[in-house]
Amino acid sequence: MAERIKVLLTEEEVDRKIKEIGEQISKDYEGKQVHLVCVLKGGSFFMCELAKRITVPVSLDFMSVSSYGSSTKSSGVVKIVKDLDEPLKDKHVIVIEDIVDSGRTLSYLMAMLKDRHPASLRLCTLLDKPDRRVVDVHVDYTGFQIPDEFVVGYGLDYDQKYRNLPYIGLVELD
Repeated sequence: MAERIKVLLTEEEVDRKIKEIGEQISKDYEGKQVHLVCVLKGGSFFMCELAKRITVPVSLDFMSVSSYGSSTKSSGVVKIVKDLDEPLKDKHVIVIEDIVDSGRTLSYLMAMLKDRHPASLRLCTLLDKPDRRVVDVHVDYTGFQIPDEFVVGYGLDYDQKYRNLPYIGLVELD
């Protein structure tokens, strides 16, 4: 099966939105340090660009969570592939995700991280697909709401391909 990629959000649109989110986080956490928790692999592109635009002190950590495999639909089974290196106790934590769709993975992840007693816990996503939501998840910072289509680029992949696209594209399967 071959696929074509159609531009949904240009590189300039994505860059502008990340700058806005960085400004809002900087304002919300003025006088504090934020601890960004990147959900790998997809969130890495977004987190790196976002961190550069946050003006308060920032620390970083990474975790890998999987619910897709090589499919375009979530399996619903959440697997922690790599846990955090640092404790979250008393830190102002913002979980950085590339996309929120069904909400299953993020609901599980946010509950798990809340049990680690951060001072605060918020969720930031570049993309949100509210039409796919099956589990309610509160997103504090959202880049774009997008239609229920499979997207790639800016860290999002299709079977490990297309993460490096500098824009968000729709996957059209033949």
